[in-house]
Amino acid sequence: MTEHATTDAQAHFGKRFAGQVALITGASRGIGLGIAQRLQAEGATVVLTARKPEALAEAVAQFPEGTALAVAGKSDDPEHRAEVYDTIAEKFGRLDVLVTNVGINPVYGPLIDLDLDAARKILDVNVLGTLAWVQEAVHHEKLNFRQNKGRVVSISSVAGERPSPGISFYGISKAAVSHLTKSLAVELGPDIRVNAVAPAVVKTDFATALYEGREEEVSSAYPVKRLGTPEDIAAAVAYLASSDADWITAQVLTADGGVITAGGSA
Repeated sequence: MTEHATTDAQAHFGKRFAGQVALITGASRGIGLGIAQRLQAEGATVVLTARKPEALAEAVAQFPEGTALAVAGKSDDPEHRAEVYDTIAEKFGRLDVLVTNVGINPVYGPLIDLDLDAARKILDVNVLGTLAWVQEAVHHEKLNFRQNKGRVVSISSVAGERPSPGISFYGISKAAVSHLTKSLAVELGPDIRVNAVAPAVVKTDFATALYEGREEEVSSAYPVKRLGTPEDIAAAVAYLASSDADWITAQVLTADGGVITAGGSA
């Protein structure tokens, strides 16, 4: 988020997250970083996680001093998750918002030829990892996530809403994330709200293969005639995590520029 965009967010929404602590996984770049920037612009202290320490350090350096903290590690590693939550508990004594953004898609091609080890890894990171972050936030005795009326927002995908050739198993994992969102919301209410955002193609390094060299062609299928940006998804997450959405839970907000309704796919 640019300095101008940060100022705009502060001016328009004020400080919806003042005094709150937000954890964003997969936040060294792209959608995760955009979400962290938006929440911080609205007053949150943000904790960012990602695999690569160097990239994470570069990301945190973009924030005002004292407003962001980095903890590097693999999202599907239980020891990393424990370190993150213990660090938050020690430094801040609370957690208010959890954004589970980590998602991988190491394979491309038809399901019939899918390497099953790769499929297991996708499920471990995208689905079980999402569940584990929520479980451990709720069970951690010093975070007071339930007492703070915690909010969870997961990043799903429109690939989980209809078949998307080439990335079908990624879509299957995201369909599971969407259903997990609804199930957790029912179990954890009324104390904790759980929602998700399901983007279509967003202009990030992760999605480059879906639009590089043919962005105009791809975006022509979208009624809004453009692809998404990290700021678009960050705005949706900020709304769902804020008090403005206090009566909203168990929802998957499709942020796709209208492409699914218009008959397109991820």
